[in-house]
Amino acid sequence: MNYYNDIKNELINNEINRKVKNYSINKSDLNAYYNVGKILSEAGKHYGENVIGDYAQKLKIELNKKYNERTLRRYRQFYNFVTNLKWSAMPTKLSWSHITELMVLSDEDEINYYISLVNDRNISYRKLSELIKDNEYSRIDENTKNKLKHKKRLNIKDFIKSPIVIRNNNNYETISEKVLQKLILEDIESFMKELGNSFCFIGSEYKIRIGNNYNYIDLLLFNYEYNCFVVVELKTTELKKEHIGQIEVYMNYIDENLRKINQDKTIGIIICKQDKKYVIKYCSDDRIIAREYELV
Repeated sequence: MNYYNDIKNELINNEINRKVKNYSINKSDLNAYYNVGKILSEAGKHYGENVIGDYAQKLKIELNKKYNERTLRRYRQFYNFVTNLKWSAMPTKLSWSHITELMVLSDEDEINYYISLVNDRNISYRKLSELIKDNEYSRIDENTKNKLKHKKRLNIKDFIKSPIVIRNNNNYETISEKVLQKLILEDIESFMKELGNSFCFIGSEYKIRIGNNYNYIDLLLFNYEYNCFVVVELKTTELKKEHIGQIEVYMNYIDENLRKINQDKTIGIIICKQDKKYVIKYCSDDRIIAREYELV
């Protein structure tokens, strides 16, 4: 069997398809790279590891310099990657650039998580790279991971990361609640993505009147997917039981004064320096969740 000619023909045919079938370039690329990877894998079993370097030298002369040894090894890696995941069909929204980002991962559940993000949100490979570098999957609760794996129904609290990453672009050394709020507001979009999907910003220092006194909610958000308000309170200390009482009052106020009859009950998120699990454990209101923050 002439492995080299088979590889050469796959690459030539793909170049032709890329010119005459522009609408299906991505599919053609992935099929060609997969087939080349498969042939290289078989050739390596017969002729040894050095065969890739030999083929690369010939392709460099006969076709194009982009088909170097590193590229061919990437194609073989792609073939092994797909084989190990047992894909029956190539995910249609994944580009080659998406694939190269995913190939650094080894955990199948993590890979499938990011693939679902690409398919559901149509995110770019650059955004995918950011999510992987930020360890988004590892910051999801284990219970949520189990739900994802078994395709169980998810709720708004499932996608709140732990810890929540907040960017300290100005390198503040002393972090007060006001400074923490300022950092969040400087990049509110990134912050809301740390909480999950479909969040809208309503206001900061949101003014409410309880009796004769005014109180101020640190952040008030709304989630249009789950159709509910979200109260966010910021604490630069460890979680305390009085924080639970405070946010519960705010949540109840929003439910009574802002929530419409067709909306779900308000969710409360306490973002703190240190999460004392037992405080939440003995909290009777399961709408309240605590998450630690991490400055980067």
